Amino acid sequence: MKLCIRGHDLGVKGTEAIIARLRDLDIDGLQLVCYKSFDDIPYAPGGITREKADRIGAAMRDAGVIIPLVGAYFNQAHPDSVKAQKGFDVFAEYLKVLKALGGEYVGSETGSYNGDPWIYHPKNRTPKAYEQVADTFGRLADIAADNGVNIAMEGAAGHVCWNPKVLNRVVKMMDRPNVKIIFDLFNYMDGGNQFDYLDILDRGLELFGKNILLFHMKDCLLHEDGSAPRQVGFGQGDLDKEAILGRIKASDPDAVLVLEGTTGDDIPIAVKTIKEIWARV
Repeated sequence: MKLCIRGHDLGVKGTEAIIARLRDLDIDGLQLVCYKSFDDIPYAPGGITREKADRIGAAMRDAGVIIPLVGAYFNQAHPDSVKAQKGFDVFAEYLKVLKALGGEYVGSETGSYNGDPWIYHPKNRTPKAYEQVADTFGRLADIAADNGVNIAMEGAAGHVCWNPKVLNRVVKMMDRPNVKIIFDLFNYMDGGNQFDYLDILDRGLELFGKNILLFHMKDCLLHEDGSAPRQVGFGQGDLDKEAILGRIKASDPDAVLVLEGTTGDDIPIAVKTIKEIWARV
């Protein structure tokens, strides 16, 4: 197992500070969103250059930091076509410098017709939406293939790929060999299904298996009144962490686990919790 964290959850910016923080926390690597971790990289076409990618990648490699995923999340279903195209262009640029950064995958969620924020919209759950996402990610997968790299896709309840079955359907529609899955259990949970989270995990493991690139590690408080679960630092919520990690380990003993949304003083608690549970399940 490799334990990683989303870079901008570390509370620091810049290569040296990030590496130092990872060492202090005994974390193996990063889900790296460059425009959130480096002040000189804007979220815009041209924001990431080969020179910047080479500099970051070399420092991370020298420090032994792994980068299982570079995030370039964008809303491909956004009703504003200019915003959608900008996101596509940024994602494509990261594919072209990905090897220099030291990664193999650029990833995103699948967006929502709601625009901003990315929440439920009735059009999300239509064949047209699935076709649009399959077309967009398919074109990105082709750009990735031209550059010898890969893409990763993440579903969420409020997005077009709103459950594992739909995400699997869209991936099959794309029919590209260089696509893997970011599995975020909390993303699929809402007020109606929150107590069925182990069933959701089992379904995801059944559908995707070894095609799961990494698992986002989140914890939350569950609500009997049907209100949406609320995320808290990993290890401090109601989820059965032993059951979750036990299922993941049984599916993939070498799994990559990425803390997402756990910050500050909650990070050491999360690291300790994951490592202790992983050792005994």
